[in-house]
Amino acid sequence: MSRSIFGWAALLLLPLLAGCATTHYRPVSDTPVRIGKPYQVRGVTYVPADDTRYDMLGYASWYGEESGRMTANGERFRHGAVAGAHTTLPLPCYVEVTALDTGRTILVRINDRGPFAAGRIIDLSPAAAAQLGIQRKGIAAVRVKRVDPPERDRKRLRDGDTAPLRPTVPEGTLTSWRIRLNRVMQ
Repeated sequence: MSRSIFGWAALLLLPLLAGCATTHYRPVSDTPVRIGKPYQVRGVTYVPADDTRYDMLGYASWYGEESGRMTANGERFRHGAVAGAHTTLPLPCYVEVTALDTGRTILVRINDRGPFAAGRIIDLSPAAAAQLGIQRKGIAAVRVKRVDPPERDRKRLRDGDTAPLRPTVPEGTLTSWRIRLNRVMQ
């Protein structure tokens, strides 16, 4: 009899306990900006910094099945948002990402940490990868530059929309960046 009562009590309490496990996501906002403490992943130490002059060549990858999970910024990952992950830039911040094969440039809102793979400097959401035109490739050579976009573009990205495309980079500049990237990666 006591086992039966205990079983029924446990079943009645289960919904209450499940409610305790809910995740509280941070609202999508540009404040506060978080830099964070140094952290380690797979033996590599990353030191977040407010580098307003960040401008790097490397490789972008994209991730896709995280929809609904919490980002390092505390926001819910939105599959359709143009967002990205970076190992050290402040959360959130904004970067221009240029595909070195096409010169297409997009604005991306950084709200997560990653990628943690050698040579990769940014992970993109599926929407960002699609807007940049790299979703079929998986990995693409890119330039990532931190920017301070107008509030209307920031709001569009916060709302989950795409920002207007940036001007396409001329072929001569792309060729120069490709040569620099090849030297660095050798």
